[in-house]
Amino acid sequence: MPLIFILLCSISSTDGEFERTVFEDPSEPWEAPPDRGTSSVNRDDFALRLPRSAPDALRYEPGVFVQQTAHGQGSALIRGLTGQQTLLMFDGIRLNNSTYRQGPNQYFFTLDSQTIDRIDVIRGGASTIYGSDALGGALLAKPIEPTWNTKNKITPKILMRAATADVEYGGRAQIDATWNDRIGFVGGIGGRNLGLLQSGGNLTQPAMVPRFGSDGRTQLGTGFGELTADGRLVFRANSTHKITAAAYLYRQSDAPRTDQCPAAYAPYNECLKYNEQLRALSYVRWTSTPKWRGLHTSTSTLSWQRQTERRSLDQPLAYVQNNGHDLVDVLGFSWWGNTDTLDLTPTLHAGATFGAEHESEWLTSDASITFTDISVTRGLSRGQYVSGSTYQHGGVFIDPWIRWNNRITLRGGSRVGWASAKSPGDTLSGSDSIDHTWLPLAGHAGLTWDVASWISLLAHFDHAYRAPNLNDLTARQQTGPGFQFENSALKPETADTYEVGFRIKHRFIQTDLWGYHTRLKNAVIKALRNISECPADTPQCNASWSRVQLTNADGVSIIWGTEGVITLFLPWYFSIRSTLSYALGKDSHEIPLSRIPPFNGTGELTWKHPQGFTAGGAVRWATSQTRLAPVDQVDARIPLGGTPGFVVADLRMSYRTRRAITVSLVFENILNAAYRYQGSSINGPGRGLMFLAEIGPFWR
Repeated sequence: MPLIFILLCSISSTDGEFERTVFEDPSEPWEAPPDRGTSSVNRDDFALRLPRSAPDALRYEPGVFVQQTAHGQGSALIRGLTGQQTLLMFDGIRLNNSTYRQGPNQYFFTLDSQTIDRIDVIRGGASTIYGSDALGGALLAKPIEPTWNTKNKITPKILMRAATADVEYGGRAQIDATWNDRIGFVGGIGGRNLGLLQSGGNLTQPAMVPRFGSDGRTQLGTGFGELTADGRLVFRANSTHKITAAAYLYRQSDAPRTDQCPAAYAPYNECLKYNEQLRALSYVRWTSTPKWRGLHTSTSTLSWQRQTERRSLDQPLAYVQNNGHDLVDVLGFSWWGNTDTLDLTPTLHAGATFGAEHESEWLTSDASITFTDISVTRGLSRGQYVSGSTYQHGGVFIDPWIRWNNRITLRGGSRVGWASAKSPGDTLSGSDSIDHTWLPLAGHAGLTWDVASWISLLAHFDHAYRAPNLNDLTARQQTGPGFQFENSALKPETADTYEVGFRIKHRFIQTDLWGYHTRLKNAVIKALRNISECPADTPQCNASWSRVQLTNADGVSIIWGTEGVITLFLPWYFSIRSTLSYALGKDSHEIPLSRIPPFNGTGELTWKHPQGFTAGGAVRWATSQTRLAPVDQVDARIPLGGTPGFVVADLRMSYRTRRAITVSLVFENILNAAYRYQGSSINGPGRGLMFLAEIGPFWR
């Protein structure tokens, strides 16, 4: 890094200080690259679609399939991969930590959608710039910013939301303030309560979870409470320096894990519940725009995150309650920079993005058993993880590009990463001590040919990696396919992705079509195990109806598919948008990979009048998924033989006044279809209404 900095300084511009009275915000280097398969969801989409969560906002994006293990959870599958094989980021800060599971997890749900201005979806490997875990892609959430203006101004905003399918009610109070065009603040508090979710009924081919109430529609093991708070302070010191200090808090309480409340074959009153799901994030960022040729923009971020989970598994008939508590602290630092556009010749231009980051994690975990009939609690020798474990990871990268004749762009880059996992082990439970270090590499190369000003052809190759984390190496936990226990000998997994794309950007039509082929090496998969292989001092393993262990797959696993989105802009303020996604995955023995979504797509018809009226309809559909991996066949969330296909239709209306009042209404699932996304523990909401009212200034 010192050599890079010296080089950048040596080619800096000598034109003198750049003088401006207003800070010019640069484009963040962590924004979605222009030559990849990407899509975005913004505030206007949120206001029209009324998603229940951040993952729910992605249901209309190509190549994305949203799974829900519980009503208070959601995980996006990107090109058939999810969990720790996709990367989640908020304002350029990694959310992934060393406890992220191999399967779907709930952590993108812990982003309050009311604090998000935009979500960018990157489809395909992206480890060169974003680091470990980005095998299937990355989700980049960008927060709302203060509304800058030339006058001192304090503007409040109130948001109210309700839905009938889950008796949801909640809201948010927000303050947006600026002073002297130098200091800006936006922040607020919010909360909501959601009850039992009603579906359109049970599936014609039902799964073993969830269990339903006497009406055949009310899904037991749903409902939760939510509290959020956030604040973002921005100081524009002068025309080239900006300092941001921000904090975000999310707390979810009393959220049942639907597939374990009760679990298949368990008594009716057993329930695994997340008593508390808490995520706290705070950070300080310094952004400068020195406008040197070799360093046009520099961004340094120091962040701290804490993720806390408290769980309880109540078994009243056995007079037992199992309790667990996990806490992860993450201290991170990152530096990103990019060059100015370098004019090598009149027709040849170049530039680069570069950076480095490092994160240190500390893990605390404990578990206990309470015998409720005698009020005695016994601590276990270890929790879901081994307390005292640590994890370190980071990397350095450079991502240059070169453009010729404003028609052909070549882009490529490389990263040197590092990861280190340490665990003290636990003798009583037979948990091995761990001290592993890996130095994985990543890289990519791509070409974009602008055939015309509105037509582009794209080709890209990417090599991404994911180093094993503490969940892989030490965790013991209940999952959909059964009780899962650790494997301390796992190797890093890698993904080589070959993809070609076709893009049209015209005032009448926009299209983004991609085909891809991904080769996974050392892919981490779940393998079925016998009861005799259960680890010591782990009664949950012996009591489970099936057991799995993580292992590296033999040979090369393959995922190939196609995805696309097309938008037509029609006369009289109409537009049509449609997406299609297909993926097929198999291992080296021709056995299907787990959790691969079925052929699916969406369609949206929208009429948007300049006077603020918006109306339209939307449809989501999926064919049945009968290609199941062995672990899918024992997963209680998946019906016997596979998940049935579905078609769901919604009607939408929205009105925004000039006085900054927005009212939105969605009539969801108007056909009252009984449906489920593959791998979910809940059926989708039945026929109902969703309502949103915003009173206050526009977001932009």
